Amino acid sequence: MSPFLELTKIAEITRQLPQAVQEKGYEIRILMPRFGNINERRNRLHEVIRLSGMNIIINDNDNPLIIKVASIPAARMQVYFLDNEEYFQRKHVFGDKDGKFYADNDERMIFFCKGALETVKKLGWAPDIIHCHGWLSALVPAYLKTTYKDDPTFKNSKIIYSIYENDFKEKLDADFAQKAVMSNMTEHHVEAYKEGSNSALYAGAIQYSDGIVLGSENIDADVLNNVKNSNKSVLEFDSTADFENYYNFYDEITNDELVHVA
Repeated sequence: MSPFLELTKIAEITRQLPQAVQEKGYEIRILMPRFGNINERRNRLHEVIRLSGMNIIINDNDNPLIIKVASIPAARMQVYFLDNEEYFQRKHVFGDKDGKFYADNDERMIFFCKGALETVKKLGWAPDIIHCHGWLSALVPAYLKTTYKDDPTFKNSKIIYSIYENDFKEKLDADFAQKAVMSNMTEHHVEAYKEGSNSALYAGAIQYSDGIVLGSENIDADVLNNVKNSNKSVLEFDSTADFENYYNFYDEITNDELVHVA
Protein backbone atom coordinates (compact mmCIF):
# COMPACT_ATOMS: atom_id res chain seq x y z
CA MET A 1 0.00 0.00 0.00
CA SER A 2 1.28 3.44 -0.94
CA PRO A 3 3.16 5.22 0.60
CA PHE A 4 4.56 2.32 2.65
CA LEU A 5 5.52 0.02 -0.23
CA GLU A 6 4.87 0.71 -3.90
CA LEU A 7 5.41 -2.62 -5.61
CA THR A 8 2.49 -3.00 -8.04
CA LYS A 9 -0.76 -1.31 -9.09
CA ILE A 10 -2.31 -2.72 -5.92
CA ALA A 11 -0.36 -0.15 -3.85
CA GLU A 12 -2.16 2.71 -5.55
CA ILE A 13 -5.65 1.21 -5.40
CA THR A 14 -5.40 0.13 -1.76
CA ARG A 15 -4.38 3.67 -0.88
CA GLN A 16 -7.10 5.49 -2.80
CA LEU A 17 -10.08 3.15 -2.45
CA PRO A 18 -10.21 3.00 1.37
CA GLN A 19 -10.07 6.77 1.63
CA ALA A 20 -12.80 7.19 -0.97
CA VAL A 21 -15.02 4.68 0.85
CA GLN A 22 -14.29 6.25 4.23
CA GLU A 23 -15.29 9.65 2.89
CA LYS A 24 -18.69 8.10 2.18
CA GLY A 25 -19.03 7.52 5.91
CA TYR A 26 -18.01 3.87 6.11
CA GLU A 27 -15.68 2.48 8.77
CA ILE A 28 -12.43 1.03 7.43
CA ARG A 29 -9.68 -1.29 8.68
CA ILE A 30 -6.63 -1.92 6.47
CA LEU A 31 -4.26 -4.86 7.01
CA MET A 32 -1.03 -5.64 5.17
CA PRO A 33 2.25 -7.48 5.85
CA ARG A 34 5.08 -5.56 7.46
CA PHE A 35 7.70 -6.35 4.82
CA GLY A 36 11.28 -5.72 5.87
CA ASN A 37 11.85 -2.89 3.41
CA ILE A 38 9.11 -0.77 5.00
CA ASN A 39 10.94 1.83 7.07
CA GLU A 40 9.48 1.77 10.57
CA ARG A 41 11.00 5.05 11.72
CA ARG A 42 10.08 7.07 8.66
CA ASN A 43 6.54 5.69 8.58
CA ARG A 44 6.18 5.87 12.39
CA LEU A 45 5.11 2.29 12.92
CA HIS A 46 4.61 1.23 16.50
CA GLU A 47 3.54 -2.04 18.07
CA VAL A 48 -0.01 -2.53 19.31
CA ILE A 49 0.59 -4.54 22.46
CA ARG A 50 -3.06 -5.50 23.01
CA LEU A 51 -3.21 -7.12 19.56
CA SER A 52 0.23 -8.73 19.54
CA GLY A 53 1.13 -12.00 21.24
CA MET A 54 -0.86 -14.43 19.12
CA ASN A 55 0.77 -17.46 17.49
CA ILE A 56 -0.12 -18.59 13.98
CA ILE A 57 0.37 -22.33 13.47
CA ILE A 58 1.78 -23.45 10.12
CA ASN A 59 2.95 -27.01 9.53
CA ASP A 60 2.78 -27.68 13.30
CA ASN A 61 5.08 -24.74 14.02
CA ASP A 62 4.07 -21.77 16.19
CA ASN A 63 4.87 -18.44 14.55
CA PRO A 64 4.55 -15.28 16.68
CA LEU A 65 2.33 -12.55 15.25
CA ILE A 66 3.29 -8.97 16.01
CA ILE A 67 0.84 -6.19 15.10
CA LYS A 68 2.08 -2.71 14.34
CA VAL A 69 0.14 0.35 13.28
CA ALA A 70 0.79 3.53 11.35
CA SER A 71 -1.41 6.46 10.40
CA ILE A 72 -1.98 8.32 7.18
CA PRO A 73 -2.80 11.73 8.69
CA ALA A 74 -4.04 13.29 5.45
CA ALA A 75 -6.68 10.58 5.15
CA ARG A 76 -7.30 9.98 8.88
CA MET A 77 -6.75 6.26 8.28
CA GLN A 78 -4.83 3.66 10.27
CA VAL A 79 -3.01 0.73 8.71
CA TYR A 80 -2.34 -2.46 10.67
CA PHE A 81 0.89 -4.28 9.78
CA LEU A 82 1.29 -8.00 10.42
CA ASP A 83 4.87 -8.78 11.34
CA ASN A 84 6.94 -11.88 11.98
CA GLU A 85 10.71 -11.90 12.17
CA GLU A 86 11.21 -15.13 10.22
CA TYR A 87 8.73 -14.42 7.42
CA PHE A 88 8.91 -10.70 6.80
CA GLN A 89 12.19 -9.26 8.08
CA ARG A 90 13.96 -9.37 4.72
CA LYS A 91 15.40 -6.72 2.44
CA HIS A 92 13.29 -7.90 -0.47
CA VAL A 93 9.59 -8.71 -0.82
CA PHE A 94 8.89 -11.94 -2.74
CA GLY A 95 12.33 -12.85 -4.09
CA ASP A 96 15.96 -12.51 -3.04
CA LYS A 97 18.51 -10.00 -4.37
CA ASP A 98 18.86 -12.11 -7.52
CA GLY A 99 15.11 -12.25 -8.05
CA LYS A 100 14.78 -15.88 -6.98
CA PHE A 101 11.30 -16.59 -5.61
CA TYR A 102 11.43 -17.30 -1.87
CA ALA A 103 10.87 -21.00 -1.18
CA ASP A 104 8.64 -20.20 1.79
CA ASN A 105 6.31 -17.75 0.03
CA ASP A 106 3.56 -20.31 0.59
CA GLU A 107 4.00 -20.14 4.36
CA ARG A 108 4.29 -16.37 4.29
CA MET A 109 0.96 -16.25 2.47
CA ILE A 110 -0.71 -18.66 4.92
CA PHE A 111 0.66 -16.66 7.84
CA PHE A 112 -0.74 -13.40 6.48
CA CYS A 113 -4.19 -14.82 5.66
CA LYS A 114 -4.62 -16.54 9.02
CA GLY A 115 -3.08 -13.62 10.89
CA ALA A 116 -5.32 -11.04 9.23
CA LEU A 117 -8.48 -12.89 10.25
CA GLU A 118 -7.28 -13.46 13.81
CA THR A 119 -6.34 -9.77 14.08
CA VAL A 120 -9.81 -8.65 13.01
CA LYS A 121 -11.30 -11.03 15.58
CA LYS A 122 -9.08 -9.58 18.29
CA LEU A 123 -10.16 -6.07 17.30
CA GLY A 124 -13.68 -7.15 18.20
CA TRP A 125 -14.99 -5.62 15.00
CA ALA A 126 -17.34 -7.40 12.60
CA PRO A 127 -16.96 -6.27 8.97
CA ASP A 128 -19.85 -6.29 6.53
CA ILE A 129 -17.39 -6.58 3.63
CA ILE A 130 -13.90 -8.03 3.47
CA HIS A 131 -12.18 -6.82 0.32
CA CYS A 132 -9.05 -8.82 -0.56
CA HIS A 133 -6.48 -7.72 -3.12
CA GLY A 134 -4.06 -9.93 -5.05
CA TRP A 135 -2.62 -13.41 -4.63
CA LEU A 136 -1.18 -12.94 -1.12
CA SER A 137 -4.71 -12.74 0.32
CA ALA A 138 -6.16 -15.55 -1.82
CA LEU A 139 -6.75 -17.98 1.06
CA VAL A 140 -8.88 -15.54 3.05
CA PRO A 141 -12.11 -16.34 1.11
CA ALA A 142 -11.59 -20.10 1.65
CA TYR A 143 -10.99 -19.68 5.37
CA LEU A 144 -14.02 -17.43 5.77
CA LYS A 145 -16.32 -19.95 4.07
CA THR A 146 -15.02 -22.92 6.07
CA THR A 147 -13.17 -22.49 9.37
CA TYR A 148 -14.67 -19.08 10.19
CA LYS A 149 -18.13 -19.46 8.64
CA ASP A 150 -19.94 -19.64 12.00
CA ASP A 151 -17.64 -17.24 13.85
CA PRO A 152 -19.70 -14.31 15.22
CA THR A 153 -17.15 -11.84 13.81
CA PHE A 154 -17.50 -13.06 10.24
CA LYS A 155 -20.78 -14.96 9.90
CA ASN A 156 -22.47 -12.03 8.13
CA SER A 157 -19.42 -10.84 6.17
CA LYS A 158 -19.40 -10.78 2.37
CA ILE A 159 -16.14 -11.35 0.51
CA ILE A 160 -14.99 -9.32 -2.47
CA TYR A 161 -11.80 -10.33 -4.22
CA SER A 162 -9.80 -8.12 -6.60
CA ILE A 163 -7.82 -9.88 -9.33
CA TYR A 164 -4.81 -8.32 -11.01
CA GLU A 165 -2.20 -9.34 -13.55
CA ASN A 166 -0.28 -12.48 -12.61
CA ASP A 167 2.64 -11.39 -10.41
CA PHE A 168 4.73 -14.56 -10.50
CA LYS A 169 5.44 -17.43 -12.87
CA GLU A 170 6.82 -19.82 -10.25
CA LYS A 171 4.79 -22.27 -8.16
CA LEU A 172 4.42 -22.39 -4.41
CA ASP A 173 5.77 -25.33 -2.42
CA ALA A 174 4.37 -28.72 -3.47
CA ASP A 175 2.90 -29.20 0.04
CA PHE A 176 1.27 -25.76 0.00
CA ALA A 177 -2.34 -27.00 -0.04
CA GLN A 178 -1.71 -29.43 2.80
CA LYS A 179 -0.12 -26.68 4.93
CA ALA A 180 -3.03 -24.33 4.18
CA VAL A 181 -5.70 -26.60 5.68
CA MET A 182 -7.22 -25.28 8.92
CA SER A 183 -9.74 -26.75 11.35
CA ASN A 184 -13.06 -27.82 9.81
CA MET A 185 -11.26 -28.17 6.47
CA THR A 186 -9.82 -30.97 4.37
CA GLU A 187 -7.52 -30.85 1.37
CA HIS A 188 -10.68 -31.05 -0.74
CA HIS A 189 -11.50 -27.49 0.33
CA VAL A 190 -8.24 -26.20 -1.13
CA GLU A 191 -8.21 -28.39 -4.25
CA ALA A 192 -8.51 -25.39 -6.58
CA TYR A 193 -5.39 -23.85 -5.03
CA LYS A 194 -3.33 -27.03 -5.13
CA GLU A 195 -1.19 -26.30 -8.20
CA GLY A 196 0.26 -23.31 -6.37
CA SER A 197 0.47 -21.09 -9.45
CA ASN A 198 -0.69 -17.48 -9.46
CA SER A 199 -3.69 -18.51 -11.60
CA ALA A 200 -4.55 -21.37 -9.24
CA LEU A 201 -4.58 -19.04 -6.25
CA TYR A 202 -6.97 -16.79 -8.12
CA ALA A 203 -9.14 -19.80 -9.02
CA GLY A 204 -9.46 -20.76 -5.36
CA ALA A 205 -10.29 -17.22 -4.29
CA ILE A 206 -12.91 -16.89 -7.04
CA GLN A 207 -14.56 -20.12 -5.87
CA TYR A 208 -15.14 -18.81 -2.33
CA SER A 209 -15.79 -15.10 -2.94
CA ASP A 210 -19.18 -13.39 -3.17
CA GLY A 211 -18.04 -10.82 -5.71
CA ILE A 212 -15.08 -10.37 -8.05
CA VAL A 213 -13.35 -7.14 -9.11
CA LEU A 214 -11.21 -7.09 -12.24
CA GLY A 215 -8.44 -4.80 -11.04
CA SER A 216 -6.26 -4.81 -14.16
CA GLU A 217 -6.71 -4.53 -17.89
CA ASN A 218 -4.43 -7.48 -18.69
CA ILE A 219 -5.71 -10.47 -16.75
CA ASP A 220 -4.75 -14.03 -17.64
CA ALA A 221 -7.23 -15.65 -20.05
CA ASP A 222 -7.67 -18.76 -17.87
CA VAL A 223 -8.42 -16.56 -14.86
CA LEU A 224 -11.00 -14.58 -16.83
CA ASN A 225 -12.59 -17.85 -17.92
CA ASN A 226 -12.80 -18.92 -14.27
CA VAL A 227 -14.50 -15.64 -13.41
CA LYS A 228 -17.00 -16.07 -16.26
CA ASN A 229 -17.84 -19.65 -15.24
CA SER A 230 -18.21 -18.78 -11.57
CA ASN A 231 -21.51 -16.92 -12.07
CA LYS A 232 -20.40 -14.49 -9.37
CA SER A 233 -21.15 -10.77 -9.43
CA VAL A 234 -18.31 -9.02 -11.27
CA LEU A 235 -17.11 -5.43 -11.30
CA GLU A 236 -15.39 -4.87 -14.62
CA PHE A 237 -12.07 -3.06 -14.93
CA ASP A 238 -12.41 0.72 -15.10
CA SER A 239 -9.32 2.79 -15.82
CA THR A 240 -10.98 6.04 -14.74
CA ALA A 241 -10.41 5.28 -11.03
CA ASP A 242 -13.89 6.58 -10.27
CA PHE A 243 -14.68 4.74 -7.05
CA GLU A 244 -18.43 5.35 -7.29
CA ASN A 245 -18.65 1.98 -9.04
CA TYR A 246 -17.17 0.31 -5.96
CA TYR A 247 -19.83 1.77 -3.65
CA ASN A 248 -22.55 0.49 -5.95
CA PHE A 249 -20.86 -2.93 -6.10
CA TYR A 250 -20.60 -3.11 -2.30
CA ASP A 251 -24.31 -2.35 -2.05
CA GLU A 252 -25.11 -5.00 -4.65
CA ILE A 253 -23.16 -7.63 -2.73
CA THR A 254 -24.53 -6.82 0.72
CA ASN A 255 -28.05 -5.69 -0.16
CA ASP A 256 -27.89 -3.92 3.17
CA GLU A 257 -26.72 -0.57 4.43
CA LEU A 258 -22.98 -0.74 5.00
CA VAL A 259 -21.71 -0.03 8.48
CA HIS A 260 -18.13 -1.29 8.28
CA VAL A 261 -15.78 -2.12 5.45
CA ALA A 262 -12.53 -4.10 5.82
